[in-house]
Formats: sequence, C-alpha cells, structure tokens
Amino acid sequence: MAKKTFTYRGKTLEELQAMSLAELSKILGSAARRKMARGFTDAEKAFLKKVAVKDGVKTHCRDMFILPSMVGKLIKVSKGNMFDDLRVTQEMIGHRLGEFSQTRKKVQHGAMGLGASRSSANADRK
Repeated sequence: MAKKTFTYRGKTLEELQAMSLAELSKILGSAARRKMARGFTDAEKAFLKKVAVKDGVKTHCRDMFILPSMVGKLIKVSKGNMFDDLRVTQEMIGHRLGEFSQTRKKVQHGAMGLGASRSSANADRK
C-alpha cells in the first residue's frame, strides 16, 4: 500500500513552504488570516527570525500560528513555570503553539476518609 502524502487544503508541504505570507494567509483559517492581515507583533517577528536560523528556540508567544517554515523544528513553548519541547510536524500547520503545551495539571483528588465530607464530620459527633 502506498504511503499517503501530506496535503494542507490541497497543497503539499513543499508548495506551502514556497508561498509568501500573503499567499499563505489566503489558505489558512480565518483567525490566522486576520492575525496576518494585522501583522505580527515585534516579539513574533523576532521569534520567526530565530526559528529560521536555529533549532530549540524558546518562546512565550503561545498565540503564534504554526507556519510551514517551522515544520521539523524544535520549539520550546512556555507554560508559565517551564518550557515544553515541541517538535513541529506537518499536521500542526494552522494551529497555535499554545495548543500543544498544556498549562493546567490533571486534577488528582485525595482518598476518601474520615473528615473528607460533611457527612463524615457529622458521624464524629455521635
């Protein structure tokens, strides 16, 4: 069976990487299109320059959209108290960096026991 090639809205990765940002914004979703129309912030511009040059760039720009030029790169995304390593794949194009770095921990409740609820507190008074 032949391996399925990746396409994003009918374009291969090579075609996406060859596009300018203006052409790419027409293909991306509405939120990314609006962000590109308004222009990137200074921090996002600096981040894009660093990502183009080296691997393992740290960033706090969690709302930055993943562009085709970032595919294959290692990006360290801030989650408040530490940085999560994120290896960008083709399927992540058009999503935000923060979607892949969770900031909340899973809730782990303690074990039930005496004094854990109001009913067990009433049982102590008898």
